[in-house]
Amino acid sequence: MKGYTLGELLPHDGGMMLLDKIVSFDGQSMVSEVIVQSNGLFGDGDTVSALVGIEYMAQTISAHSGMMDKIAQRPSYLGFLLGTRLYTSNVGSFLMGSLLTVTVKIILQEQGLGVFDCKITAPGVLVEAKLNVYQPQSEHNRVLTE
Repeated sequence: MKGYTLGELLPHDGGMMLLDKIVSFDGQSMVSEVIVQSNGLFGDGDTVSALVGIEYMAQTISAHSGMMDKIAQRPSYLGFLLGTRLYTSNVGSFLMGSLLTVTVKIILQEQGLGVFDCKITAPGVLVEAKLNVYQPQSEHNRVLTE
């Protein structure tokens, strides 16, 4: 795996950078880790709603796209979450400090549209969803780089 930082792969920063680590990557998938932070942005001090898992998944998809762009030495473009299908969770919330593993795998990627099979796991936690994303490649949507 290439040695890029999350800041080089994602257009997020500050409190919106929710991923903590990239664990593995290949052309079809990525695994990341999240340490649940309940700092008031999404949580209540003790927990974060399991629905925030959708954002953990979306940021992992974005990091995968960013890694593919870096490897291909091409510009990166912002992506948009279009929707979620088949979201299931065996928990209503994630406990602060929990270590979550987020796995995303490409089901379909064509002409800027993508469908990803996503999963979040931890002891006693299983969240699954299909995320639909769109990444238009326009100069208005280009991620600025240094």
